[in-house]
Amino acid sequence: MHPEASNPTPSGKKSELTLLAMIRKRAERRSTCGETFPSLRLGIGDDCALLRLRPGQQLALTTDLSIAGRHFSLDWHPPEAIGHRALVRGLSDLAAMGARPVAAFLSLGLPRELTGNWLNRFLDGFLALADAHQTPLAGGDLSESPLPVADIVLTGVVRSGRELLRSGARPGHLLYVTGSLGGAALGLAQLEQWAAQQPRPARRTQSSFAEPRPLRIPARLAPSLAPHLYPQPRIAQGLWLARRAAASATIDLSDGLSTDLAHLCQASGVAAEIDAAALPIFPGATLDQALHGGEAYELLFTAPPSARIPRRIAGIPVTRIGRILGARADAPQIRLDTAAGAQILKPGGWRHFT
Repeated sequence: MHPEASNPTPSGKKSELTLLAMIRKRAERRSTCGETFPSLRLGIGDDCALLRLRPGQQLALTTDLSIAGRHFSLDWHPPEAIGHRALVRGLSDLAAMGARPVAAFLSLGLPRELTGNWLNRFLDGFLALADAHQTPLAGGDLSESPLPVADIVLTGVVRSGRELLRSGARPGHLLYVTGSLGGAALGLAQLEQWAAQQPRPARRTQSSFAEPRPLRIPARLAPSLAPHLYPQPRIAQGLWLARRAAASATIDLSDGLSTDLAHLCQASGVAAEIDAAALPIFPGATLDQALHGGEAYELLFTAPPSARIPRRIAGIPVTRIGRILGARADAPQIRLDTAAGAQILKPGGWRHFT
């Protein structure tokens, strides 16, 4: 535990003000307002943060929830990975818009037992990713809660008229994806398998909540679990596409290729076909995991045939996986071409309330 977080209240627990002071000091160690992050005029400590915007820029805003038992497991996921994953969700949304991150806002609801070492490790993961993308933690909120919840708000800027949308795909445009697919789904499956082999922790209740002891993950599993535990947002790739006006439509793969491509097709009023043999599948993952596995955070985008799309953007491979078709009432929205023939690809990724 950091020294500044060790001042107890009379009950032996840290107060809200103590925790907020600790978080503020940790965030400010990364920067002095107005120096490292020129767009941040005023950060944590007042009623609002103040951000500078230049003429000709649009402000992009996105928000995402991470809830224990739904988006992460206290018994499986290291706190650093939970913090990283909480932030990557919003950064990936900005990447899909072609926006440069400006600032992050974090609201936490935590049981008292998680306000010590667990919280510091959570911040280690959160702030490390924030540093990597020059995104200061500019504010947020803190509350005691029986269920751990992290809510992030991300702000970004994108040049007016250069924003990347879901709605610009047209028949004849080509379909591309960054990186590889299925790695996050494979990592989750391996994490579940490893957890099943370990002694089961005591069952948690709201009235009895002990600080968790996440799984100790062996080094041999670290490479295959990395896409699940520490996925990377494609900020540089989104900025490249926006600067060059190269993409006609873009979406990030948070819910799975089959589901997110359906979102893009619906927004653009088109259909699509995918070449299964062309999919860049993560080593060890299955075709099903590549098609339907969520939390990949790669960019799926379309571009006219005349667009010059390189094989790599900022060091990340880019693969052509299909093309956009005209929508027809009597035809499937998405077709998957395989060695065994064409088949309908229905959305099979993550959907809440189903």
